[in-house]
Amino acid sequence: MPDLPLGPIADRARDTPDALALVDDASVRTWSQVDAEIRRASASMLAVAADSDIRWGVLGDNASPTLIAHAAGLLAGVGTVAISRQLTLRELADQIDDANIAGLVTGPGGAKVSLAALEAGIVDIVVVHSTDVPEGAPDGAVAWVDWLQGSRVSDDGPVRPPRPIMVYTSGTTGRARGTETRWVLGPAATSGEYLERLRARAQFPPGPHIVAGPLQHNGPLAAVRHLLLGEPVVVMGKFDAAAALRLIGEHGVRSSVMVPTHFQRMLAVDPDVRASSDVSSIMMIAHTGSACPPDVKRAMIDWFGPVFTESYGGSESGTLCRINSSEWLAHPGSVGRAVEPYRILVLDDQGDELPVGEQGLLAFEAPDGYGITYHLDPEKTAKAYVRPGVFTLGDVGHVDGEGFIFVTDRVSDMVVSGGVNLYPSESEQVLLEHPAVGDVAVIGVPHADLGEQLLALIVPVDPASPPAPAELEAWCREHLGGYKIPRLFEFIEVLPRNEMQKIDKKALRKPYWGSERTIGG
Repeated sequence: MPDLPLGPIADRARDTPDALALVDDASVRTWSQVDAEIRRASASMLAVAADSDIRWGVLGDNASPTLIAHAAGLLAGVGTVAISRQLTLRELADQIDDANIAGLVTGPGGAKVSLAALEAGIVDIVVVHSTDVPEGAPDGAVAWVDWLQGSRVSDDGPVRPPRPIMVYTSGTTGRARGTETRWVLGPAATSGEYLERLRARAQFPPGPHIVAGPLQHNGPLAAVRHLLLGEPVVVMGKFDAAAALRLIGEHGVRSSVMVPTHFQRMLAVDPDVRASSDVSSIMMIAHTGSACPPDVKRAMIDWFGPVFTESYGGSESGTLCRINSSEWLAHPGSVGRAVEPYRILVLDDQGDELPVGEQGLLAFEAPDGYGITYHLDPEKTAKAYVRPGVFTLGDVGHVDGEGFIFVTDRVSDMVVSGGVNLYPSESEQVLLEHPAVGDVAVIGVPHADLGEQLLALIVPVDPASPPAPAELEAWCREHLGGYKIPRLFEFIEVLPRNEMQKIDKKALRKPYWGSERTIGG
């Protein structure tokens, strides 16, 4: 391939080659090392992905190679897919087939399922980082270091446009669908052009950024863009509140992306540890994923200062609304005003626009190129639109006289737990296959730390002898990634249904919530 233009990273590698660039729980990389690894990873990816439709999958262990792999794939025009390391082989195989993935990069968390995919002939190569390749692994398994050293960089390869990271999101059908992360800058013809646009529209202030959430999700993956701008990144293998406070002070961290669960865990840290923690370097914390309880947000603003920017949107849409700390204090509970180029609409059941203060379906008018598209799924794409050019994420709310948007409920069944979107239909379909389950509905109920958690309401085939919750949990574990498994099981006689025989999820949720609001936060 041609010499890959790495822009700010190449500048750093030339001017400050030994300066700290990328830190994780096990290693420290300098700018010269990051520059070299991205170049070699790009060449190795292209060697497998000669066809421009082929992608690489990256199972999101929180370690430096995850960021390097995504950065390499993006700039080389190969394109990567952020994959949950908790998927079962069946779920992984579905995403590999759907996204046309030829190779996987994984750490310890995803190694077992990745090597199973290799053994089954579903992929051609699995690159394992942060641990040894297991003895007896199938042909095609290679260690990260060996993979990089075996790269061959030539000068006569094709120049490809940069390709955004793809993430998978589920839906009412129960099957995960891919969507490319939003090109907020517009498509770029070359990686050099992309980096110039990125530099002009930096998301975070200059300086170290800490990754607090799993690198299989869209928010934490913003660290890839920060790294590409030549700014240092600190990756936490697993979030620990006291460790996060220590790392912020140790590295002079300036920014992060977090969810309300992170805030609650930091507020619960021993008061002496909190008092001795230096968070003065923080200039911005972007938070998203789920609604933040007002008392938690006020406590964080009192502690860190007015450095919090809340975003509302989705992987498929990008940010639709944004609100800073000062605006939120004046409009508590709001998710902000619509950002350009979107316009907010509040619609009634007939699709007509409602006046200020009236509650209805929140929808967004978007110009061409800014709407929602799901990979190879025109049906799901169409269902996101209430009319041409106007889409919804399935939330209900209202807008005040100053244009501030408030989310109060969901039309869809989605549950947000610890900032992760969960779709009950996946769990329901698996539970319905259990021979002792006659009917089932999975809903979100309050959880003090995560905001919401999954509860399965089971109608047993034999009411006198219902299955044990442990048996149902084990059944789910055979077919679902761990984060999709209900944590609570209750047995009921019948599920309420409306005239169209659709389960009334709102009626099921209502007894578990203390107000008319039936979602976390």
